Amino acid sequence: MPDWSKSVYSSNASEIAYREEGNEMIVTWNKGSRKSVYSGVPEELALQVANAPSVGSILNTEIKPYFPHRYI
Repeated sequence: MPDWSKSVYSSNASEIAYREEGNEMIVTWNKGSRKSVYSGVPEELALQVANAPSVGSILNTEIKPYFPHRYI
């Protein structure tokens, strides 16, 4: 269960959540409601993603290239 979550306005994602254990950022995608878990993400960075004016842009530049992920 995440420690916090925030609904976001994005064409690709609907929610950003964070679990302190494992420093995991969870992204719920709009298509199919599947989720990606990115491991090792500092909470500060997850908060930046959740509050970004363009969630997709920051995911593509600051998260996807640097943090391993898995689908759940």
